[in-house]
Amino acid sequence: MPTPSLFPIEVLSSLAQAGQSFIQQFAQAASSAARETQQPTTSPANPTAAFAESSTRFAELQQRYLQEMTSLWSGTMGPSQVAAAGPSGQGAPQDRRFADEAWHNDPYFDFLRRSYLMNASYAMEMVESASVDERTRERLRFAARQYLDALSPTNYIATNPEAIKLAIETKGQSLTEGVKLLMQDLEKGRISMTDESAFEVGRNLAVSPGAVVFENDLIQVIQYQPLTDKVYQRPLLMVPPCINKFYILDLQPGNSLVRYAVEQGHTVFMVSWRSITPELGHLTWDDYIERGVAQAIDVALQVSGADKINTLGFCVGGTLLGSTLAVQAARHEDKVACVTLLTTMLDFIETGDIGLFVDEQSVAARDAAMGKGGVMPGKELAFTFSSLRANDLVWNYVVGSYLKGKGPPAFDLLYWNSDSADMSGPMYCWYLRNTYLENRLRVPGGTTQCGVAVDLSKITVPAYVLATREDHIVPWVSAYATTRLLPGETVFVLGASGHIAGIVNPASKNKRNYWHGGKLGGSADDWLNSAESAPGSWWTHWSQWLAPHGGAMIAARDRLGGDKYKEIEPAPGRYVRAKAQ
Repeated sequence: MPTPSLFPIEVLSSLAQAGQSFIQQFAQAASSAARETQQPTTSPANPTAAFAESSTRFAELQQRYLQEMTSLWSGTMGPSQVAAAGPSGQGAPQDRRFADEAWHNDPYFDFLRRSYLMNASYAMEMVESASVDERTRERLRFAARQYLDALSPTNYIATNPEAIKLAIETKGQSLTEGVKLLMQDLEKGRISMTDESAFEVGRNLAVSPGAVVFENDLIQVIQYQPLTDKVYQRPLLMVPPCINKFYILDLQPGNSLVRYAVEQGHTVFMVSWRSITPELGHLTWDDYIERGVAQAIDVALQVSGADKINTLGFCVGGTLLGSTLAVQAARHEDKVACVTLLTTMLDFIETGDIGLFVDEQSVAARDAAMGKGGVMPGKELAFTFSSLRANDLVWNYVVGSYLKGKGPPAFDLLYWNSDSADMSGPMYCWYLRNTYLENRLRVPGGTTQCGVAVDLSKITVPAYVLATREDHIVPWVSAYATTRLLPGETVFVLGASGHIAGIVNPASKNKRNYWHGGKLGGSADDWLNSAESAPGSWWTHWSQWLAPHGGAMIAARDRLGGDKYKEIEPAPGRYVRAKAQ
């Protein structure tokens, strides 16, 4: 293991100087933001005074930083005095990046760790001290986290003791393997998060038996084979997000929500979105409703012969489903008995980090580039989502694969996460402007969709609204806001974990917990304070809620489809196998 004697003193000196320069640059950036903002949080009537106050705070922080860095350099600062919080809010003792004992026992690496955490802490203090409006501050926080996470010494071979030790032990073989993995990922155009050779759609993913019974140029509709002698009269239609493949809801038999619902006696239909090709780049948001969700509703109705169907939407699929139900309400169509919305936003009141950089300028640029036609690459959106949790979903794999030469293990959730789908440019631009930018979907008559003014308050069917507490894509407070938009009988449930792991939580494994029974009408925090925590998966709670909406029990049919809708091909179909461009 390298020791300080193997590294010239200039390295440590340069590190300290770089830290000081980094803090100064952040001070300049924050001060510049303070001068440019039109809504300073301090002394709004006197921008000059606000700037002066901000500059004074920066000077005080910088002086303290220099004093503490000098103490660290001279060895007089103990571990307890080092700033505890890193850029992602991770404390030094708990930070998994610095779990190896060398970061604490080896003087060189201990200095690297402590100086990095100190630099990161002071940079974030600079952001918090800037006299800027809150949106600007949030942008600064996000940019700082991204920059600081990237600067972590764990990310580089010369400053990662585990990678150095492994390279010595393997006589350089780990570095050779790391270069191979890097070249493979460069060819793919993305960072590998799982052993992709371990999975194949239709072989060990999306294997619930069924058949495609309808297709057009945008969707396929899959009907699944019943697993019970009797089924509910009303079928269940699932609408997944169109930016990903549907099989997040049908991964493997042990964690498939599709299979679970079928086992409970529901006849399940699934929308399988097509990954958009250039010739389909003209499709609009209205097309995704009319030729997507609404078409699938009609197929499920006609195949089942039921009076109504039950519906479920996940993420953007839930937003599309909500819009479709509002369009049908405006047309006085009564086709749906109930709706389940999983980690879905209809009110984009709080969009988290995703919404920080959505502004008129960026949306106008998208409109100009693809608003009249084009393709929104799914890979670009996938990388954006990964960047929201860069340490877990970017740098973790950079270190493991490229520095240590160890390919990631097989994990079905992460395979799906890397299997994105492309979207139509006009559809994406409409969605971005009317939701993240202007939040018009929640406004009665705020949008016109499929030729009618949309009013979500006209959706009167019972609703089961589920959020997940650690969701970094759909903040749970925004999902909770849906309960204020839908006037029908509404149940809100909060699951543990995040956007994906909180949804794919099989009842049979009895993991995690969920909150339910809180009092609706107040704030999200008020609901949580009045809610009850229950162990295990929300799947069982949802199944109990859904059962009364299924209608009478009838004998299951062996034949899939019907006279009008013949079996086209076995599930999971062609569309889900197509790779994004």
